[in-house]
Amino acid sequence: QVQLVESGGGSVQAGGSLRLSCAASGRTFSWYDMGWFRQAPGKEREFVAAITWNGRSTYNADSVKGRFTISRENAKSTVYLQMNSLESEDTAIYYCAATTAGWTNACWGRGTQVTVSS
Repeated sequence: QVQLVESGGGSVQAGGSLRLSCAASGRTFSWYDMGWFRQAPGKEREFVAAITWNGRSTYNADSVKGRFTISRENAKSTVYLQMNSLESEDTAIYYCAATTAGWTNACWGRGTQVTVSS
C-alpha cells in the first residue's frame, strides 16, 4: 500500500489562503488517482477535489469550485490543494487519499487541521 502524509494545515482568517501537501511513499505514485476529502466536527467526511493519475483531469466539489485547486507532481510523489478565499465553513480536518479502484478502496492519510476564523 501507499503511505500518505499531509502537511500545510493551520489557522487562517476568512479570505486567506493555505496550501496543503500530501507526500506519498511506498508504491509508485503515478499509479494512483489522488483526492482530498474533509471532515468538519459533527459531520461526515466529504469529497473536496480529485485528480487523475496523469494529472489530465481534475474534479472539485461545488462548494470549493473557483476557490480550491488540486495539482500533483509525480516526480515528487506529492499532491497539493491550493485553497484561496477561505471561509469559516472550510474549517475541517483535510485528508489525502490514493486509489486505483474507487474511493471506497482508497488509502488514507491521517489528516491535517484547517481552521478558518471569521
